[in-house]
Amino acid sequence: MILRWLLTTFIAVAVLSSCWPWLRKIGIGRRMPGDVTLRLFGREYPFPFMAALILSMLLSLIARVL
Repeated sequence: MILRWLLTTFIAVAVLSSCWPWLRKIGIGRRMPGDVTLRLFGREYPFPFMAALILSMLLSLIARVL
């Protein structure tokens, strides 16, 4: 059970991280408490942990309802 949540959260973080620039352009990529942004060598690496957690809970709720 815990492994399933960990895997879901990891996949959600990976998807949100790859879509971050596109999401910011349409206004969804607002910074939430718990989101981390690292700046290394002039590049910005976002890790939207809180957004991934909310997304995984929302998707889990939708999956249970369906």
